[in-house]
Amino acid sequence: MLLGGIRYLLPVIEAAHKQGYYVITADYLPDNIAHKYSDEYVNVSIIDKEAVLKVAQERQINGIMSFGVDPGVVSASYVQNMMGLPSFGPFESVEILQNKDKFRDFLARHGFNVPQAKGFGSIDDAMSESYWFPWPIIVKPTDSAGSKGVSRVDKKEDLRPALEYAMKHSLSRHVIVEEFIEKTGCSSDTDSFSIDGKLVFVSFNAQRFDEKATNPYTPAAYSWPSTYSREQEEYLTAEIQRLITLLGMKTVVYNIETRIGTNGKPYIMELTPRGGGNRLCEMLRYATGVDMITAITRAMVGDPIDEISQNSYDGHWAEIILHADKDGIFDNLEIGSSLHAQVIEKDLWVKRGDSVESFEGANNAIGTLVLKFNTAQELEKAITHQNDWLRVVIQ
Repeated sequence: MLLGGIRYLLPVIEAAHKQGYYVITADYLPDNIAHKYSDEYVNVSIIDKEAVLKVAQERQINGIMSFGVDPGVVSASYVQNMMGLPSFGPFESVEILQNKDKFRDFLARHGFNVPQAKGFGSIDDAMSESYWFPWPIIVKPTDSAGSKGVSRVDKKEDLRPALEYAMKHSLSRHVIVEEFIEKTGCSSDTDSFSIDGKLVFVSFNAQRFDEKATNPYTPAAYSWPSTYSREQEEYLTAEIQRLITLLGMKTVVYNIETRIGTNGKPYIMELTPRGGGNRLCEMLRYATGVDMITAITRAMVGDPIDEISQNSYDGHWAEIILHADKDGIFDNLEIGSSLHAQVIEKDLWVKRGDSVESFEGANNAIGTLVLKFNTAQELEKAITHQNDWLRVVIQ
């Protein structure tokens, strides 16, 4: 059973069908694209863990996960543990990883580098405790995905609107206010894999943003390799291993966000037991040949998986998250001849005449470009000067 119905589930469904598995997709939106490719659809709220458990028991499923769908991770873990299915790890650990407030507290208690942070259940509580906030701060929901509801605040006068924005996007009506860690180079947001609690594949990338987007904190592109040094990657790898060992995690694909602060400290910003959105596992399959999608699909039903090794990158890779800079009607996508890269894949999700929205969250993306470059210099030039060769035409 796969919780959710977004397009990022399509390669998971394909991998499952190649293994001969019967696939059930579940959420409360019957028109979601993944349901057209699964063998069965169940209408249930994926954040209602008891309702998901009831459906899972009725269907006598062999495995469950939420891939690329953050709201379903807790319910998937609950069902795994209640039914004795292959699991990410202890349910209590997954709850910690899925709640930004609990996660920050866990990191602090165990000696990890962590920004100063506190969660709040009301806007008034957050406003009344603003005396300690180390400006600038980041305000975000404790339980949303796709960068929805996230904003940076530089002064107290702008705090209340940011809290209202975050609260609107929180399923549990809780927000977290945390110290904004100014970064050196690019942050990283990419996927990794553990088998029986041991990291067997770790990746870091360069996470890019569109400063002109409606929400400039929504990732707009990624590139591999990262901008980190070898020493920084080794330190973060050791800290990620320490974290998943403390939590008792098992065989899992993780989406992990990290950054290097201007203070020189590496930080684990988020670690969640699911494949990331934005096709990150697919990108890593292109770049390294490591197929984490098939591996986690097999692991979640208890079948043995092929060996996963720490392969190096075959060249320099980038993924562009196509998006509109304003609400309107999509006309076309223009890719200029000045782009010095192989266009490995152009995946456009809209057609001429479709309505599109400005880029506020990952759900506003309209497609992806997968690019391979010969050199790091060509990649950097293309990705930092997208306006020279890429145009999303909106009427």
